[in-house]
Amino acid sequence: MSSLSDKVAMRHMDIYMEQEDKYTEAVMSDTERLQSKLQSEMASRLAFDLSTPPLHWGPWLYYRRMEEGKQYPVLCRRLFSLHEQFINHKSPSYGFDFTSGRKIEQKLLDYNQEAQRFGGYAYEELSEISPDHQFLAYTMYDKDSDYFKLSVKNLNSGALCSKPRADRVSNLAWAKDGQALLYVVTDQNKRPYRIYSSMIGSTDEDVLLLEESDENVHLNIRHTKDFRFVTVNRFSTMSSKVFLINAADPLSGMTLVWECEGLAHCIVEHHQGFLYLFTDAAKEGQSVDYHYLLRSPVDSSLSLFNWESVFVDNQAMIVEDVDFCNTHMVLVVREGRKYRLCSVALPLPGWKGAVQLKDLLPQFLPLPKYVSQISLGPNYDFYSSIMRFTISSPVMPDAVVDYDLSSGNWNIIQQQNMLHERTRILYGTAPSASMDEKLSKTNSSDSINEANVDDNNLWNDLSEFYACEHYDVSSYDGILVPLTVVYSSKSKKENDKPGLLRVHGAYGELLDKRWHSELKSLLDRGWIVAYADVRFSDQFRAFINHCPDLFRAVVLKVHKNMCLHLDTLYEYLLVKISKFDPIKRKFSIGHVAVQLRSSNPCANHTINLYLFQVPFLDATNTLLYPILPLTAADYEEFGYPGDIDDFHAIQKYSPYDNIQDGVLYPAVLVTSSFNTRFGVWEAAKWVARVRERAIYDLKRPILLNLTTDIVEENRYLQCKEFALETAFLLKVMGS
Repeated sequence: MSSLSDKVAMRHMDIYMEQEDKYTEAVMSDTERLQSKLQSEMASRLAFDLSTPPLHWGPWLYYRRMEEGKQYPVLCRRLFSLHEQFINHKSPSYGFDFTSGRKIEQKLLDYNQEAQRFGGYAYEELSEISPDHQFLAYTMYDKDSDYFKLSVKNLNSGALCSKPRADRVSNLAWAKDGQALLYVVTDQNKRPYRIYSSMIGSTDEDVLLLEESDENVHLNIRHTKDFRFVTVNRFSTMSSKVFLINAADPLSGMTLVWECEGLAHCIVEHHQGFLYLFTDAAKEGQSVDYHYLLRSPVDSSLSLFNWESVFVDNQAMIVEDVDFCNTHMVLVVREGRKYRLCSVALPLPGWKGAVQLKDLLPQFLPLPKYVSQISLGPNYDFYSSIMRFTISSPVMPDAVVDYDLSSGNWNIIQQQNMLHERTRILYGTAPSASMDEKLSKTNSSDSINEANVDDNNLWNDLSEFYACEHYDVSSYDGILVPLTVVYSSKSKKENDKPGLLRVHGAYGELLDKRWHSELKSLLDRGWIVAYADVRFSDQFRAFINHCPDLFRAVVLKVHKNMCLHLDTLYEYLLVKISKFDPIKRKFSIGHVAVQLRSSNPCANHTINLYLFQVPFLDATNTLLYPILPLTAADYEEFGYPGDIDDFHAIQKYSPYDNIQDGVLYPAVLVTSSFNTRFGVWEAAKWVARVRERAIYDLKRPILLNLTTDIVEENRYLQCKEFALETAFLLKVMGS
């Protein structure tokens, strides 16, 4: 299955996948009506997910919208001066004002047409409007070639430019006010290694600015928000460097502005004569697992850089992200589990060295309860004081919010209000108006995707119906594992509710705890949903920071110990959290299913039920003989098998190498796709070996669901896959 260029092998694989599909269909045949019902439920909640609210940049409003009966969105824009006229007429919602006959909307790119160019799929990775609003540079995935192709479109004529047209493009950055485009291409192993500059409209060959021959080094570019500079990141496990290119003259060379040892995340911005660097680079030789902000004055010659910290280190308030406009700096900060969003006026007062955040008189912006994530942008207009954020919560559909940093006013410009109304009807808390009237009112407002609110308005969260609770679970080794539990507070108070424990353990990332509309089908049926950050705790952070030399040993040990942490969480959900004082007890969990994403060594744990999504199951062979390209971060995370100690450690946690003989395995549904970073053959090998060695039990099926489609870009396939997974949970748990 890994011989992707072998046509005979691929034909055998097609037959194998068809057999697996038929087996899964046979096992799940008694849930066909349930899957259909679930798919309808989920489709109704995804109706507006691919439509975006207008984004103001210069004289234009940019947005994507869905057309009725079409699978993919259309990228559009309209003049900001026609905005009021646009939102006042109701039919049609987009396009023309038939009263005046004036064209309001300009279609920039129809992704349905792009799908016809690229084998039925429209999977875009990059999309950048030029700063003069004349061109659109974008990359589309070519499934046959397995890489992204660059195209540039003239937005005035609607025609594709003759150049640049390049294959295997991984990054873009505009220069010379939109007259030049810089782009990065990858080698055959998908390593970004060359940077080119192309003059739009010129017949000259594109100029090679940099080629990196070291196979361990990767390149990345981006423009600063004021389009003054293009930054070039050159990074490997050994070192990280940032260079600046003068955007007005991209052929004038590059200047080194920052370097550090080890692999570090480095983002450079420019504001009125100062460079700001947001990084997690080691401090004084000591590794850190948080980001901090530096700044340095910059002169026209780019010759002198003196980096100093902006803020005094404060472990009680971690800066998670930062964004800039011409008048303000915005910070996403975290205090324990609590996220906050604040703005600081620019330019910063006199150069006094590092200060406390409070000394800069930050203005904290209003947020709802239970915020689990704050995403910045897109904020393209550097000279606008209005900045956009997406606020996420386990009990609230994502809210896209515009904050005016100058006035303090804020608007929720997109949120699924319909979800709130339908839930009120479901639980019998809606006013006496009919359901049809409710939905028609909701549809009319959601079709525009805008809703003005004032400071006293609710966030349309669902905390009226779904409770969200946080726990710190003490594991066997004393580590406190954060656990977030969500359940319906309106459903019937029954004993032995089913539970779903969601876990993601790779790269030390926090689990995505945003509201997921597909999980509503489980919550409304009385399920408990829990999120476990098995790699995230303040104690683990502190240990890593004080023992940087033991990082590799710690990471490899964590992969092994994650299963023990999972046991602790499993027991906690089944026993401790369900055994409170009966008078105060809110729920009791009878059975728990576990949903594992990405890399997780716990695949062979004999817990009640598993869902594996895009699993990394054959770590030993994949790291020894990589078929798909691996990065330095992959070896840093999972170990380097060329080192004998790492090799033995990998074998001990690699799920495929630790399948048990003669054991009754739990029911398992493994899902994977050819468009993921881990090969589908890993999932197929693990399933085949478990079936061969484990005790067979019809009530505990081992199912494999493989797709060749890009599920994330196809709403129909999304709902179909979610419905299958949910039906599997309901069937096996007897719910």
